[in-house]
Amino acid sequence: MSSLYTRSKEFTRNRKSQSDSPPASPSPTAKTLRHERLSRLESGGSSNPTASDSYGDRASARARREAREARLATLTSRVEEDSNRDYKKLYESALTENQKLKTKLQEAQLELADVKSKLEKMAQQKQEKTSDRSSMLEMEKRERRALERKMSEMEEEMKVLTELKSDNQRLKDENGALIRVISKLSK
Repeated sequence: MSSLYTRSKEFTRNRKSQSDSPPASPSPTAKTLRHERLSRLESGGSSNPTASDSYGDRASARARREAREARLATLTSRVEEDSNRDYKKLYESALTENQKLKTKLQEAQLELADVKSKLEKMAQQKQEKTSDRSSMLEMEKRERRALERKMSEMEEEMKVLTELKSDNQRLKDENGALIRVISKLSK
């Protein structure tokens, strides 16, 4: 019983896979056979063809075939001419577009070079300014240090001067006292 079940299961699988797959394209021989059948049906398709009918059918089929081949030949030549023209037009348009792009690229490169040179000049000016600033800062620092030194020296001198004034005042006072003592002694 299980063997029957597996067979029926496989059978349904096979049927599904065949129905799911797209139909295969007919082979060239099948196409020609179908074409021959159609041409026979179109020509009148009598059940008892005579020799003259078959000759006429062959001649008309040959004429139709030649006409179809001539149409195909003119169509292919037209398509080839159109494609050649299209390729030529496409080539010319691509060539002009390439020329335009090349000129734009050259303009962009020139502009880029100009911008780079301006940027370098600005960088040099900035560097010069910073070097000028740094030299100015150094000079200001030196001047400040010199001024600070002078101020400290002047402060020292002021201290010395105040000491000298106080010493001078003390000496004056002592001198006055000695003069009084001498004048009392001399009397």
